Amino acid sequence: MAAGGVWVFRKDRVMELAQEASSRKALVYLPANETMRSLPALERRLGSLGWERYYEDRAVVQLHRRDGSLDLISLPRDFAQFRSIHMYDIVVKNRGHFKVIGL
Repeated sequence: MAAGGVWVFRKDRVMELAQEASSRKALVYLPANETMRSLPALERRLGSLGWERYYEDRAVVQLHRRDGSLDLISLPRDFAQFRSIHMYDIVVKNRGHFKVIGL
């Protein structure tokens, strides 16, 4: 599932989805219709789907599946830095459990 919008290359040659400053998004855990508002709440929901902490440092928390899958989810430790690119990564790797909505 590709995210709609315009993809741009940053100066460091990383491609990212360009967003309008006014378009705010939120990640919703569908089974409970719960908007994810903190890293602990998101980790609890992901934990119930088989994800656990793999690596962490001052800036990033990485999660992997306990079933041995090669999938990783990287999240900013500071939830204020949680962006749509992180949200769509979670949606793609957990189909049917999360969705991104506009606020």
